[in-house]
Amino acid sequence: MKNRLQQLKDEILEQLTAITSSEFLHDFENKYLSRKGKLGELIKEIKDLGEEAKKEIGQFANETKQEINAKYLEVKRRFESSGLKNEFVDVTLPGLNTEHGHIHPISLIQKELEDLFTSLGFIILDGPELESDFYNFEALNVSKHHPARDMQDTFYIDKKNDDNEYDLVMRTQTSPVQIRALEKYGAPLRGISVGRVFRSEATDVRHEHTFYQMEGLMVGKNINFSDMKGVLELVGKKLYGPKTELRMRPKFYPFVEPGSNGEYTCFLCQGKGCRLCKDSGWLEIVGCGLIHPEVLRAGGVDPKEYTGFAFGFGLNRLVMLKYGIDDIRLFNGGDMRFLEQF
Repeated sequence: MKNRLQQLKDEILEQLTAITSSEFLHDFENKYLSRKGKLGELIKEIKDLGEEAKKEIGQFANETKQEINAKYLEVKRRFESSGLKNEFVDVTLPGLNTEHGHIHPISLIQKELEDLFTSLGFIILDGPELESDFYNFEALNVSKHHPARDMQDTFYIDKKNDDNEYDLVMRTQTSPVQIRALEKYGAPLRGISVGRVFRSEATDVRHEHTFYQMEGLMVGKNINFSDMKGVLELVGKKLYGPKTELRMRPKFYPFVEPGSNGEYTCFLCQGKGCRLCKDSGWLEIVGCGLIHPEVLRAGGVDPKEYTGFAFGFGLNRLVMLKYGIDDIRLFNGGDMRFLEQF
């Protein structure tokens, strides 16, 4: 074993004296001194020796390793100090073809909408993806036995509170950010939040268990339905062109009263009717309404003094419509062929 170490030591020192460039030094390091290099592999065999031999050979191996490392560092410092003086570089050769990355389509639309809303005086809000049952449901006027929970009561964390209940859930919507923002900033307030939400969905071309939402709210004195409609009309024109119109139809949401569905003119057929809009001429995009008084109270705001509106939409759906993407699973698939189109 000692002879093998000595032979390897002589080989290494001889190789070090013959190195003429930092590139060769890097190859040398990989071959001899790396974790799986020749020296390391040989030293690993010491553990199989007897106690006496292990002690003797181990000491010799350490001395050998120290001598080799000292010589290696000496050669390395020489190349570092000389830089490119001893190396030939052909400057006429073409450079490396560095590939550029691509911004994810969801990030593109998110940035576009954030620019729009910040220009209108909205701030960008954020909140945790792991939420309490209170913020995700109860503070939004969805009590424990409310039927609206059937579609969203989803990924709970296996940890119980003092009442022996599971109360930590991967948020099913971005709406909890409304409550946290009202608690932190009070009223008046204008803000939007964007982020991932999680639901126990049967995955197919239109449904995914993890997707993105954008939520917005405006709270102040004398805020009414027409204020909300004006803001949402701007969103439609920003996304789908200046001729886009908005129509609103009543719909129930526990956290707003009254609630509405916002539908935009189909950008593909310009309202004439096509396969995308199911011949209706309209695309259902946004859920919205005036914030329910109980939700304002949960955020620490007096509903007798302040009113407000909130809206939300699936960011994935907006992107799918804008770019003609027909499978929502492509967003999280990691397929470079998909991402390179943007």
